Amino acid sequence: MVITEVNPMKEVPALVHGDFKLFESHAMLIYLASAFSGVADHWYPADLQKRAQIHSVLDWHHSNLRRGSATYIFNSLIALALGRPLNLEKAAEGEKILIASLAKIESFWLRDDGPFLLGNSQPSIADLSLACEVMQLELVETKDRDRILSHHNRILKWVEDTKSAAAPHFEELHSLMSPAKEKLLSLKSLATKEAESHGKLA
Repeated sequence: MVITEVNPMKEVPALVHGDFKLFESHAMLIYLASAFSGVADHWYPADLQKRAQIHSVLDWHHSNLRRGSATYIFNSLIALALGRPLNLEKAAEGEKILIASLAKIESFWLRDDGPFLLGNSQPSIADLSLACEVMQLELVETKDRDRILSHHNRILKWVEDTKSAAAPHFEELHSLMSPAKEKLLSLKSLATKEAESHGKLA
């Protein structure tokens, strides 16, 4: 099956469950949490007001944290894997949005009455989605990851709590990031050397 049969936008992630096809990560999380009776209620509560709060986090995510993270990481690294040049100006714009979003998570979405988003005592699909977004920073150089995240101790603890709550699946999924990082940084190193060589020749 080719990706366009599942997602005409030609993007991942995408889901096939029997004859049903679905794309967009938040829609997929909602579907998976609702389609199987064994899923614990805290991931996507039956209570409509609690669900609405989770949706508010997910909507905010796409317009803020994901916009910043995707713009920063794509333009500072991933573009090379697609044969496109890096755009450091765009990357800087994305980083500003990302940094503002991380500050908002700490000041608003994480609350004192619980370790998870919205002050919950147990994680929801919103925690999974946002924690996985923060984990994308594992792809960039360690010095850049630390520059952005090292002073956000509350976020680092929340990611670890979410990782523990979703064990062992969270770790299994993100184990793919280490080899991906190695390949991407190798491409970046090669591109940097080529740019420096062209500069010397000019």
